[in-house]
Amino acid sequence: MKKNDFSSLSRFLAVFVSLAFFGFSLAIAASPPPEMDSWLKQAKLGPYDTTQENWEEIVKKATEEGEVVVYSSSGRIQSLVKQFSKVYPGIKLTVHDLGSTKSVEKTKREQAAGIYNADVVTTGNSGQVIHEMLNKNLLVNYVPHHFKDRIPEAYREPLLVRVNEAVVFFYNSEKYPGSAPVTNIWEFTEPKFKGVVGMKDPMSSGSTLMAVMTLIQYPDEMAAAYKRYKGEDIKLSAGVPDAGYEFWARMLKNDLVIFKSGSKLAAASGKKGQNKPLIGFTNMTYIARNESKGFVNAIVKDLDPVSKLLYPTFTAIARQAPHPNAAKVFTAFSLGSPGLNKNSKLSKPYTKGESLDLLLGLAPYFDEGTRSPRNDVPSPMGGEIWDEMKAWDVDADFMWKEGAKIRDFWIQHSSM
Repeated sequence: MKKNDFSSLSRFLAVFVSLAFFGFSLAIAASPPPEMDSWLKQAKLGPYDTTQENWEEIVKKATEEGEVVVYSSSGRIQSLVKQFSKVYPGIKLTVHDLGSTKSVEKTKREQAAGIYNADVVTTGNSGQVIHEMLNKNLLVNYVPHHFKDRIPEAYREPLLVRVNEAVVFFYNSEKYPGSAPVTNIWEFTEPKFKGVVGMKDPMSSGSTLMAVMTLIQYPDEMAAAYKRYKGEDIKLSAGVPDAGYEFWARMLKNDLVIFKSGSKLAAASGKKGQNKPLIGFTNMTYIARNESKGFVNAIVKDLDPVSKLLYPTFTAIARQAPHPNAAKVFTAFSLGSPGLNKNSKLSKPYTKGESLDLLLGLAPYFDEGTRSPRNDVPSPMGGEIWDEMKAWDVDADFMWKEGAKIRDFWIQHSSM
């Protein structure tokens, strides 16, 4: 495995130890302790979120609170500060861009110390968010009432999905004009791609970890794809349990290039004029950098057995949030305007003018690689590719049960 901006094995082990308590059995949501129950009742959240909301009253109370503090896995939320203050001039939006892993860990660490600083936590990392946060009363699910009939239940329960995103393979269309350089995922394990595929460190990137786990989750399909590619059954390496794990064992052996930064990875695959651009296993949303940065990334759209690994980015109100009404207002803002619908006319740049007024918190995420959970939001320009690609969904329960095993496997094989 090659190292590019890559931390040492000791950091891998430290992260692993800090997360090893994941366990292998599903957690059951605990009853809230008395102090949390009192807060829930006052904030009209959880079991007390039963009556029809008076939105004007919520906004009034949110303005009296004066601030909303957001822990986010995405830096793009920072770009919403100005628009949020325009729509809600009495409420200050404070965003902490922490990344997916740190958003989880900071929330857990603070609450364990009795510190309740965050109002909203929005992040991926499905298994840990559901089982180590929601089920242990670190988060409270909240869906603005005026959006409930516009969001399918699967995206409302057990936790609200703010956006759906995906991890895909990028290739440089200047280097490979006309079509993608592969049609079967196992081709990436061949010598011709040695040191050519890059990805973010899954030990520090929740979205990448979810994608790694999702390929492992489908061993039979991965084995069948190998047979279609090679014409023979796959032979597993010593100590490797199935074809899902075997894929990653071979990828690591084939000198994966590991990045800390998704932006740098998108550039490494997509910058023009490169002699040896990388193939990027990365977040689909970075395709928007083609327009903003002049990159020439293209998506491997037709890949056997799967071309898109779909994962949710959740949003929830943090336990005992100091500004619960402002948290409700921000949650609604992040889902877009109630006036947005399938017939809305949206034009680039989506982060300005009338498009921004309709999209609100969706605006920075309105691209080919991201989807709103709402069923009444139109597709962005070029968004048809999302529906054309075969997808496998991240499974929070699988992540929870297999998380420690997969991390252990990754650490072992990445150090060989």
